[in-house]
Amino acid sequence: MAKIKKFVHEWVWLLLVAFCITGLVYPAIGIVALACMLAPVIVAAGRGRMWCGNFCPRGSLNDNLLSKISWKKEIPYTFKKRWFKISFLTFLMGAFTLQLVLAWGSWVVTGLVFVRMVLLTTALAVVLGVVFNSRTWCVICPMGTIAHYVTRLAAQAAGGSGIKYVTFEQEKCVDCNSCSRACPLEIDVLSYKKLGKVSNADCLKCETCIAHCPKKSLYIA
Repeated sequence: MAKIKKFVHEWVWLLLVAFCITGLVYPAIGIVALACMLAPVIVAAGRGRMWCGNFCPRGSLNDNLLSKISWKKEIPYTFKKRWFKISFLTFLMGAFTLQLVLAWGSWVVTGLVFVRMVLLTTALAVVLGVVFNSRTWCVICPMGTIAHYVTRLAAQAAGGSGIKYVTFEQEKCVDCNSCSRACPLEIDVLSYKKLGKVSNADCLKCETCIAHCPKKSLYIA
């Protein structure tokens, strides 16, 4: 399973490129983007933002291409604030919904709305990924924000059980902080050591912190 997940993450960005090119020629195909929009929200109910970290085409683009040209600067603190995420979600989804209402009744125009939204947000993700951290978009991604709250609600409803987390083997950890430095969303992973799991709902389960742990004290469970 791990090999399949790695392979998908390395190459699924090609679907994003193919979608953008094909959507400009055949706009009606844009409606398939709805599946990719809903996927992170559905997966979040049991796995947190695992879709974002492993299967999202744009996340794959960020990790495999943008990371090579990113200036790797710190993600703006404002982007991490709840009010900014909610405001961005409201603005973007509000504009998107309005366009869908105006396009109602035409599959071609409706598809074009999806294509334009994917093109716009991908362009923004590229700019942010180059200027800052390659995963900067993931901090403010509207679907990621929704997935964040779905994860929190699911965890509360299940009493914390059933949700997958990055988990500590505390006796192995030497507090070197390599995990926190490696996190693409700049989560202070080490601060969750006492709790035993990274309960931050923005965690992408991308396993970057796991890969950078010299003592192999982190795993998904």
